[in-house]
Amino acid sequence: MAKLTTHVLDTSRGGPAAGVAIRLFSIGASRQHIAGATTNADGRAPQPLLENEGMVTGTYELEFDVGSYFRARDTALADPPFLDTVVIRFSIRDDEDYHVPLLVSPWSYSTYRGS
Repeated sequence: MAKLTTHVLDTSRGGPAAGVAIRLFSIGASRQHIAGATTNADGRAPQPLLENEGMVTGTYELEFDVGSYFRARDTALADPPFLDTVVIRFSIRDDEDYHVPLLVSPWSYSTYRGS
């Protein structure tokens, strides 16, 4: 069965980012919130954000609240922070697995389609 998963790595600390709030939106005629999670100790969303019949071909956005994560760890940030909410817009097909990780520091981020 197809699913969408994610995890967050804090590249400034060299490990998983626990406690990052994540929101998933479907982007169509309107932007609709469809799922949310908070990363666990391994930096992973504890459950797939979408799976099975919820996997619908289309465009989606993942929002990651990295500013809150870094502030909770007393990381020195600019005021306002350079990165506060990281948004990744991507498209999926309903019959494939998608893993969309976020690698982040207070000053940069990257992503890729994982397996």
